[in-house]
Amino acid sequence: MVAVELYRVMKQIDEFEKRLASLPEQAPERERIRAGLAEACALRDQIKKMIEGAKGD
Repeated sequence: MVAVELYRVMKQIDEFEKRLASLPEQAPERERIRAGLAEACALRDQIKKMIEGAKGD
């Protein structure tokens, strides 16, 4: 279950990165996409830590 969530978040990060790359620097939605990307990256890191913690048990 956790691995599925990790995969979903990683796909979401890829989409955010692609959208950022395709937008011009002055596009107003870049800030919103950056915020979403930062949130998704934080969630990815949290899930990875959960998986690592479970491996240690």
